[in-house]
Amino acid sequence: MRNIPEKIFLLKFAGFILRISPMFSQLKKHSKFRPVIVIYTLCVYALQYTFTAIIVLIGICVSYLKLKSINRFGHLIWAKSMFFFMGKRVHIEGKDNYDRSKKYILVANHASIYDIPAIMSVVPGVSWIGREYLVRILGFGRLLKMNDYIPIEPGQPGRSRQSIKQAIAHAKDGITVAIFPEGTRTLDGQLGTFKKGFIHILRATHLDILPVTLNRFYSLKPKTRFTIVSKGKLEIIIHPPIDNKKLLPMTDNEIIDVVKKTILSSYQGR
Repeated sequence: MRNIPEKIFLLKFAGFILRISPMFSQLKKHSKFRPVIVIYTLCVYALQYTFTAIIVLIGICVSYLKLKSINRFGHLIWAKSMFFFMGKRVHIEGKDNYDRSKKYILVANHASIYDIPAIMSVVPGVSWIGREYLVRILGFGRLLKMNDYIPIEPGQPGRSRQSIKQAIAHAKDGITVAIFPEGTRTLDGQLGTFKKGFIHILRATHLDILPVTLNRFYSLKPKTRFTIVSKGKLEIIIHPPIDNKKLLPMTDNEIIDVVKKTILSSYQGR
């Protein structure tokens, strides 16, 4: 009987190994440099998580003082630091399409865990809609919550509807709401099916859609790989806003088609 807990632990550990083992398969084509890539990745993660913890602790103190401008500045520093620690620079095209005096529904493709800091490095004061598990990540979750993050749990319609209502309230309060309509990161570098969550916000507010294309973030750190491969130019392409009034007469599928085609127009896949 005493061995039962040990067997359960071994089964869970074996399941964990099976889940993460595919993350290392993509290193085969980089087998010559594998030790260097692994060491580089571990060093980057150590720096990123340590700095995130520091920013979160400072953010907590600042939040008690209700100094939101300082808090947002901290978000901007954090977002830029994620790429600084990698030795990478994010190139931005179409920056003039983003009017800082206006608020939008920002819609972007989702390829990597670094999509959020990439967009926050350009638009730091956004309210994100995304997966609930992210708020459970130590340090990173706290940072998201301080930035008005709105978690959605797939498969639970009641909680999802409540999250959409929360997003609409934020939008009406004059906050840019950002969403990955695919719902999760791509597994193959191609855009997935767009869900309709952003359309509910569009129809309930006067906000225009701001389409954003993220390029080469998949090759940097896809969902299925543990390591960071630092090659290629990371790009954020900000498209001209799509007028709310132009979209409202359309059906949901037509709106999705217009927004997805706009993002795909500059998308370079992997």
